[in-house]
Amino acid sequence: MRTTIEIIKGDITKIQADVIVNAANSSLLGGGGVDGAIHRAGGKQILDECIQIRNKQGKCNTGEVVVTTAGNLPAQYVIHTVGPVWNDNKERCERLLGNCYKNALKQAEILEAKTIAFPNISTGIYKFPKELAAAIAVKVAENLESDTIEKIIFVCFDAENEMIYRQLLK
Repeated sequence: MRTTIEIIKGDITKIQADVIVNAANSSLLGGGGVDGAIHRAGGKQILDECIQIRNKQGKCNTGEVVVTTAGNLPAQYVIHTVGPVWNDNKERCERLLGNCYKNALKQAEILEAKTIAFPNISTGIYKFPKELAAAIAVKVAENLESDTIEKIIFVCFDAENEMIYRQLLK
């Protein structure tokens, strides 16, 4: 089955999908940017589940994922992934960001999701170069072989990211 890729400029908390991906921090306790927005829109249930996960396993490592229900969001699940903070170790940052997308997609398949929505992971406060981050995200999406995932939605918060994704997917 061929997975379709869609680009939307908008607010990920309003996107109708089986799974919404959260660019979380390692504490899993909410924060700024998309993480804060997802926690606010999804409600206390998401935070409560994140606290239970933390109590069981500790923090979430960079490139790894954990799953909660979606609370008040128009989705069934939230997959929380911790993106890398951009630094001088370019190869390591690229590998870890790729793992965010790959592990989220693997988890979405386990959940038998048909649609998954991604934010622009690590491109805000974590300073990952937007063009490079988009190229990694698109490459992982284009290389996906899935029997369950029908659509990957890249939800861009700003026009700059939207333009980068549209150029990559021409």
